[in-house]
Amino acid sequence: VQLVESGGGLVQPGGSLRLSCAASGFTFSRYNMNWYRQAPGKERELVASISSAGVDTNYVDSVRGRFTISRDNAKNTVYLQMNNLKPEDTAVYYCKPSSVVPSDWGQGTQVTVSS
Repeated sequence: VQLVESGGGLVQPGGSLRLSCAASGFTFSRYNMNWYRQAPGKERELVASISSAGVDTNYVDSVRGRFTISRDNAKNTVYLQMNNLKPEDTAVYYCKPSSVVPSDWGQGTQVTVSS
């Protein structure tokens, strides 16, 4: 299993970013996918989840209404559209499939929200 996150960067508060995660090594379309983040000095937290067909999504309360998770099963890619970013969104963001798929963490993509 390989997970390659991209799309992070430095953005001002109120700005937007779109993260991508290219997955390989498993049958992507069969499994839920998740986005996590880890801020400095904090534990990794689950931010958003999407079902295998992309019908059902879930978000942590702190990002609901600002972030949107989506996927393209033809491209084996999951996305996280992040709008109205806040300094507290600063973290390294990771994608990961459902826990039934054994996988290591990818390298993540750094998101920094600062003026």
